[in-house]
Amino acid sequence: MWYESDLGDYELLDCSDGNRLERWGDYILIRPDPQVIWKGMRRHPAWDRADAAYTRSSKGGGGWGSHRLPEAWNCRIASLNFNVKPMGFKHTGVFPEQAANWRWIEGLCRRRRESGREVRVLNLFAYTGGASLAAAKGGASVCHVDAAKNMVAMAKENLKLSGLEDRPCRFLVDDALKFVRRELRRGNRYEGIVMDPPSYGRGPKGEMWHLEDSIHDLIRETAAILSDDPLFYLVNSYTTGLSGSAISYMVHEEVGRVHGGKISSDELGIMVQSTGKCLPCGFATRWERE
Repeated sequence: MWYESDLGDYELLDCSDGNRLERWGDYILIRPDPQVIWKGMRRHPAWDRADAAYTRSSKGGGGWGSHRLPEAWNCRIASLNFNVKPMGFKHTGVFPEQAANWRWIEGLCRRRRESGREVRVLNLFAYTGGASLAAAKGGASVCHVDAAKNMVAMAKENLKLSGLEDRPCRFLVDDALKFVRRELRRGNRYEGIVMDPPSYGRGPKGEMWHLEDSIHDLIRETAAILSDDPLFYLVNSYTTGLSGSAISYMVHEEVGRVHGGKISSDELGIMVQSTGKCLPCGFATRWERE
């Protein structure tokens, strides 16, 4: 399992009965997590003094209910700064488990830049920009693409909060696959590609997205816009029923067969403070130039 040992202002204090108990800077939140299937194992005393809890509704969705939270606050996750904001569907604008990937991306970009070579990174389904910030910190020029205008706005804020506003980073509100096809026609190429496609979603013009139907097309077409000297290729997924081995197979066929290199796939996790064990949080498949 890949995990980051030092998550800065974030801690997963405990987890039980379908919920996480988390510290986000000065605030403690309780949020549901479908991976937490064990019961009656609450060990941390902060369960009784959380500042907010997200509760699911029997009619679908849910909400934060009464809470003692500001609208948003700054939180340092690993070596990056984020504007944390409790939103619908239990989200906060950051996925801390991705810090393991951010560290990997930043290191690869920095070593390539120190060798004097260019690094252009494309981040698709880029959300609030964790991977974009990591690439920018490593010295890459970044193209950040997401279909949600409000998420792109948060990513711009996070770039400034992390002191990276002077780095070359282009932010676009666009449909990922359509953007990739236009880049192919324009002849634009990238040394690094990151994608975190949702299980389901809509583009800015209402386009429907179903991951299982579209993932191979996405991998094949993004592989086509890798440069002749690529550095890395990363696919994240939280989709249940889609295995890391299946993603690895497609990445091998579309990227590895052309460029060689090394492919690895593993779960992403977060260390639970109360137990010293890792909570699984999706998986990632990585290709890198050896």
